[in-house]
Amino acid sequence: MRQALQRRWWALGAIALGILAVTLDVTVLTLALPTLAGALRASESQLQWFVTAYTLAMVVGMLPAGLVADRYGRKGLMVGAVVGFLVGSVACAYSSGAVLFIVARILVGLAGAAMIVVALSLVTVLFDEVERPRAIGIWGAANFLGLPLGPIIGGWILSHLWWGWIFLVNIPVALMSLVAILLLVPESRAERAPRVDVAGLGLVSAALGGLMYGIIEAGVKGFGTAACLLPFGAGLVLLAIFGLWERRLGRRQAEPLVDLGVFASQSFTWSVLLSAFGAMALFGVMFILPQYFEAVRALTPEAAGVRLLPLIAGLVLGAVPADRIAARVGTKSTVALGFLLIAGAGVVGTNTTTDTAAVVTAAWTFATGLGAGICFVTTASSVVAELSAERSGVGVALLQTVIKLGPALGASVLGSALSSGYRAHLVTAGLTASAAAGARTSVFAALALARGLGSGTLAASAQRAFVWGMDDALELALALAAAATLLTLGFLPSVRRDRR
Repeated sequence: MRQALQRRWWALGAIALGILAVTLDVTVLTLALPTLAGALRASESQLQWFVTAYTLAMVVGMLPAGLVADRYGRKGLMVGAVVGFLVGSVACAYSSGAVLFIVARILVGLAGAAMIVVALSLVTVLFDEVERPRAIGIWGAANFLGLPLGPIIGGWILSHLWWGWIFLVNIPVALMSLVAILLLVPESRAERAPRVDVAGLGLVSAALGGLMYGIIEAGVKGFGTAACLLPFGAGLVLLAIFGLWERRLGRRQAEPLVDLGVFASQSFTWSVLLSAFGAMALFGVMFILPQYFEAVRALTPEAAGVRLLPLIAGLVLGAVPADRIAARVGTKSTVALGFLLIAGAGVVGTNTTTDTAAVVTAAWTFATGLGAGICFVTTASSVVAELSAERSGVGVALLQTVIKLGPALGASVLGSALSSGYRAHLVTAGLTASAAAGARTSVFAALALARGLGSGTLAASAQRAFVWGMDDALELALALAAAATLLTLGFLPSVRRDRR
C-alpha cells in the first residue's frame, strides 16, 4: 500500500515535468520575435501568427484530446503528446522559413493541449478525493514554475547562443518526463469507451477557433472591427448550436461529447467561470509588465524576466497551500481571498509611475501572483471534484479550454485599454503626420523614433503615456477581480474537503 502511494506521487512528478516543458515554451517565444523576424525573414503578420497559431491549436485541441484520452487511454496519449512536442520543438529550431515555423508551432500547440489535459485528468484518476487537492497544488506549481524560467533562460540564450536553442532547451525536460511517464504512470481509460460525437466535435472546434481568432484580431485591430466581430460572432453562433446539439443527444439518451448535466452543479459551473476571470486578470498583467520593464525602466529582456520572479513566486506560494486553506475555511472564502489579494494589488499597481520603486512593483506583483495561485488551484479542485474518472478527460478539457481563452481575452481587453490610454496621452507636437502615426502604434516605435531624432522629449512623453495607459489597464484588472469577488461570494458554494 505504501509503495503504491509513493508510486502515485512519483508519477505526479513525471507529469509535472511534462507540464514544465510546455510552460517553458509558452513564455520563451515572445522574447525571440525580433530575432525570428530577421532569421526567418518574417513579415509583421507572420510574426503575429508565430504566437497565435500556437494559441489557436492549443484551444481547438483541448476537447478532442480529452475525448481521445477517455476513449483510448490517458497514458498512451500523454506519451504521444510528449513525442509530438519533442518533434515540434526540433522543427521550430530548424525551420528554414516562416511558413514551416508556423506549421511547427501548430504541432507544438496540439501536443501541448493534450499534455495539459491529460496531466490534470490523470490527477483525477490517480488520487482520491482526500489526496487530490494536494496533488492539484503540485500540478499548479509546475504550471507556474516555467513562466519565469522561460524569459530568463530565453533571454540568456538569445544574448549568447544560436536562437534555435530556445526551443531545443525544452528537449531534456521533455525527455525526462517521457521516460518517467513510461516507467511510472499506469494506463487508464473509461471502462466503456465513449462514443465519438463527430458533429459535436466539429461544431465545438469551429466555435472555439472562431472565438479565439476574433479575440486575437481584437488585440491587433480593435474590438469594433469586422476582423474581430465576424469570427467572434460566428463562434458564438456555433457554440449555441453545439449546446443545442448536445442537449438533443442527451434527451435521446445518446452520448454527447460534453455532458451538459455537469453544469447543474453550481460548484462546477462557477469554478469554471471564475477560473476565466482569474486568467484574464493575471495574464493581462503579465502581458503589460514586460513592456513596462523594457520600455519605461529600460531593462533588457533577461532582466525583465528576472523582475517577473515576484509574480511567479506568489503563484507558486499561493498554489501549494491552497488546499489547506480551503479545508479550513471552505472553497468560497478561499477563492474570495484570492480575488481580494488580486484586487488589493491592483489598487497599488494603478498608482505606478515612471519612477516607482522596484520594491513597490515587486510587492504588488507578488500579491497578484499569490491571489491567482490560490484561486486557480481551488477552482480546479472544485471542478475535478465534480468529475467522474470515466469522463475526466473531457471535463478537464472543458476547464482548460476556458482557462486558455482567458489569457487571450485578458491580453486583448487590457491591451486595448493600454493602447487607448497611451495614444490619448502621447504628445506628438512637432512631428510630421507620418512620424506621429508611427509613434502612436506602440511605445517601442516611439522610443525608436526618439532615438533616431535624438529627442529626449518624445522618449519621456512616450514613457509617461505608456504608464498612463498601463494604469488604465490595471484599473480594468482591478474591476475584474472585484467583480469576481462578488460573484464568488454570491454564487460559489462553500465546500470543505477533509485532508488526511
